[in-house]
Amino acid sequence: MDLNALVDSVKNYEGVTRKKPIKNITKILKEVYNISGKTVLGFGDDASAIDIGNQKLLLLAADGMWGKLMEADPWWAGYCSVLVNVNDIAAMGGEPVAMVNVLSISNEKTCYEVMNGIRAGVKKFGIPMVGGHVHPDTPYNALDVSIAGIIDKGDLITSCDAKVGDKVIIAIDLDGQVHPKFQLNWDTTTRKSPELVQAQIKVMNKLAKKHLVTSGRDISNPGTLGTLGMLLEASNVGATVELSKIPKNREVPWDQWLKLYPGSGFVLTVEDSNVDKCIDLLEDVKISSLASGAIIEDQRLYLEHNNQKKVVFDFKRDEIMGIKEERSQEEI
Repeated sequence: MDLNALVDSVKNYEGVTRKKPIKNITKILKEVYNISGKTVLGFGDDASAIDIGNQKLLLLAADGMWGKLMEADPWWAGYCSVLVNVNDIAAMGGEPVAMVNVLSISNEKTCYEVMNGIRAGVKKFGIPMVGGHVHPDTPYNALDVSIAGIIDKGDLITSCDAKVGDKVIIAIDLDGQVHPKFQLNWDTTTRKSPELVQAQIKVMNKLAKKHLVTSGRDISNPGTLGTLGMLLEASNVGATVELSKIPKNREVPWDQWLKLYPGSGFVLTVEDSNVDKCIDLLEDVKISSLASGAIIEDQRLYLEHNNQKKVVFDFKRDEIMGIKEERSQEEI
């Protein structure tokens, strides 16, 4: 395997590079993101966290469906709008509560395909879509969904708390298939029972309540290494990862696998003493999990394979999102 070519492909993958505008956009809100004084965690994570009292945090997240996905399969875009938002709350250790959407549509057929996909996603994940807004006459098709969740204040999983010496666990449900109309999605949920799919979401809440992980993110558009890179960037640390220790479906080549958005997949950092406990809980819900590497002080992500060691991201000069998480001084 040409590790240089693989690293170059991952680093320049569109799912990674399209994150770069986030830095300049969020700068505009830097002075006002905590205007209420209740924002515990702001920009840079899978969800933001708002203190609502009684040692509870309200988690808020939003996702817009990639235009390419809407064009390829509107039903699948609707379904994924539920999946990605539920995973964002799960990655924080939270319990998803409800969603709302904004649907901009140019024709009736696409509108109903999207809404039927949303309905299927709601049935699968068990989280209601309770309202939103529709633009019935736009010259384009777009879908944006936001979600609310809840978590106990002391249980929050963030992207910015990885510690030097932690192990990196990569956890992915390998029982799936590449979506036939959108080759960047690894579909692990449509053929599974709602009970198993929902158990895979709830396992992150279990890990949070047991305080078994130091940080985490759900694997999203940047793929496995890109998602890990965002976590490292937020935590001001680096990592070494062994390619052969990343859970992988045998039928998919590495270059494609590392870019896929899985239906259920997380990158976690864990103290060495908690690695086996985490893996056991994840494996109990059919999420294949391996200790794939370790957190290091050097602010680079290294990929190792067959006595080769290559830098994927050097965070002293490379940026994925380019922002550090905005969090209050109050201890989470």
